[in-house]
Amino acid sequence: MTNQEKIELMREKERVIEAGGGEKAIAKIRASGRLMARERLNLLFDEGAFEEMDKFVEHRCSNFGMDKVKTPGEGVVTGYGKVNGRTVFAYSQDFSVIGGTLGEMHASKIIKCQDKALQAGCPIIGLNDSGGARIQEASQALYAYSRLFYRNVKASGMIPQICAIMGPSAGGAVYSPALMDFVYMVEQDYAQMFITGPAVVKSVTGEEVSAIDLGGAKTHNQKSGNSHFVAKSDEDCIRQIKQLLGYLPANHNEKPPVIECDDPVDRMEGALNTIVPESSNRPYDMKKLIKMVVDNGEIYESQSLFAQNIITCFARMDGSPVGIIANQPRFMAGCLDIDASDKAARFIRFCDCFNIPILTFVDVPGYLPGTKQEFGGIIRHGAKMLYAYPEASVPKITIAVRKAYGGAYIGMCSGEGGPDMVFAWPSSEIAVMGAQGAADIIFRKEEGEERQKKINEYTSEFATPYDSAKYGFVEQIIEPRETRPKIIRALDMLKNKVDERPWKKHGNIPL
Repeated sequence: MTNQEKIELMREKERVIEAGGGEKAIAKIRASGRLMARERLNLLFDEGAFEEMDKFVEHRCSNFGMDKVKTPGEGVVTGYGKVNGRTVFAYSQDFSVIGGTLGEMHASKIIKCQDKALQAGCPIIGLNDSGGARIQEASQALYAYSRLFYRNVKASGMIPQICAIMGPSAGGAVYSPALMDFVYMVEQDYAQMFITGPAVVKSVTGEEVSAIDLGGAKTHNQKSGNSHFVAKSDEDCIRQIKQLLGYLPANHNEKPPVIECDDPVDRMEGALNTIVPESSNRPYDMKKLIKMVVDNGEIYESQSLFAQNIITCFARMDGSPVGIIANQPRFMAGCLDIDASDKAARFIRFCDCFNIPILTFVDVPGYLPGTKQEFGGIIRHGAKMLYAYPEASVPKITIAVRKAYGGAYIGMCSGEGGPDMVFAWPSSEIAVMGAQGAADIIFRKEEGEERQKKINEYTSEFATPYDSAKYGFVEQIIEPRETRPKIIRALDMLKNKVDERPWKKHGNIPL
């Protein structure tokens, strides 16, 4: 055989592999509305920039007639390339090849991709579309999952790990996504994620539920919080992943990418002076406030449909990425509860892992009361924020907007170990509790006009930012319209912040 014939043989083998599971399987997938594994990668990577690895890998299972079954590419495409000019690793499962099931060699391809991403210090993206473990491979498939999970944990906090659920993901297949930093779900019937499917649920508990109600994008973005972003289609999902990457460094040793900013750093926003209602019990939209402060009014919100009483989002200030945590008075008056605490703590820790400064906008009346919260462990869950903020060594700036009451204010990054700078608006009420609650304790013997007089005195004396400023707990009381330039100047001052901690193996966050 000549060299040219050998080349032609290689190209023919490549064509067979790239054809996946064949026309019938591909037609079925296309009929569902989803893209093929390679099409997804072509959308993700810059044109012509993807380099495939391990294309010729094959399984070695002989159980149940598998020795006669061909699995082109082993049901997964892996490799690396440039995304908006920056190196990224990725794997994309191919459902056309025996349902994208994971066996020993399928997993080995992903594992090599994970290992090389960690060695190179680059983000890794998983595009999941799999029927789960390859049953024919028995314990080898189970062990293969454990190898994936180990790498997820090893890479955690060192490189960004992003997963997209773009097809079925059941059983062990859901835990690698759960161990990654961010999970996307496509809002289509073909994208589902659950531990046990509807048939098993019915047989064990008697509950009847559809696959989409049990594990669809709406469920995991609104109810469980297992997914951080929802996408309308495969194309929208990949567009959003690329958007997220724009806020992130390649690894924990780098700073986030800075872009040129055309929004004036000294921009004053007069509307901020009137955005907070005169009555402290009236709601307003904290997202609108945030957009008035950040570059060009652009934010990218994580878990926007889950625990809506708190906002977690990425934005930029003078071109530099920041992470923002903020109470949302439009939902539950901005109270902290179990879900909000979990949501915020995880986001804080991600930002700290990857050197992203944290801005905290505070309007919190307290922790949500009630037996459901107490029995559900609000003490334990609420403590996650109390742990995450002091643990974070990145620049931290707190802006007290309105209510800043009691332990919930401490949970929103105030006090020892919390912020590097605290700005307070004149409308802020920094106190142990609201005036009415204080009156029930301090002035319980007073009645009528005298009681109201005492409440007014408490409000004017203690439910203000001035008592905190008097003791140096607030660095500056500012006019709201000054918020953007004040934050940018503080971030510039803190850009070389060093926060040395004593060595320890790791802390013990209250999980």
